[in-house]
Amino acid sequence: MKQQIDLATWNRREHFTFFSSFDEPFFGLVAPVECTRAQAEAKRLGVSFFLYYLYHSVQAANQIPEFRYRIEDGHVYCYDRVHASATIGRPDHTFGFSFIEQHDSLEEFVAAAKAEVAAVQASTGLRLSETTARPDVLHCSALPWVRFSGLTHARSFSHPDSCPKISYGQTYQENGATWMPVSVNVHHGLADGYHVGQFLAAFQERLA
Repeated sequence: MKQQIDLATWNRREHFTFFSSFDEPFFGLVAPVECTRAQAEAKRLGVSFFLYYLYHSVQAANQIPEFRYRIEDGHVYCYDRVHASATIGRPDHTFGFSFIEQHDSLEEFVAAAKAEVAAVQASTGLRLSETTARPDVLHCSALPWVRFSGLTHARSFSHPDSCPKISYGQTYQENGATWMPVSVNVHHGLADGYHVGQFLAAFQERLA
């Protein structure tokens, strides 16, 4: 379900109009999150760390209304909930797109994610479809082999897009704790640095 935002009374009306006219309306940043306890908890539960932090990332994003805003045919909508469209790697070093539904429980999310991961790894190509291209998703990707400090995305400026893009990097040790870089890119007409900060704080709280 989604609710249309009344642009006439929306306090971001001018921000939306201004940034929507840009060739590149997205902005992004990279910040570390501390994940020592999260890694240990994933191991205790027998869950892959990727699926564990992906679950908490999706849950955190759903806490922030601005991460649920989408632009469709010039109108802004707020979805009741958003899901994950994550890139899933294969043994041949290609990847495919997935759709992983948001679930309130970790167990249900992991079960759905495992089925989708298996489907991707048994397929070839990108798996582009109406499902993986739904607007009510977060575009997620993991680069566990790179401790990145910056990240850009391939984008077609002619293709309308307003989905947040969240990437997770290689974990590393520092000051006795485990850290992970997280890249967040959002449409500036829908969200600002404040909202990205809210997401990162909510994600960090869940990991801790």
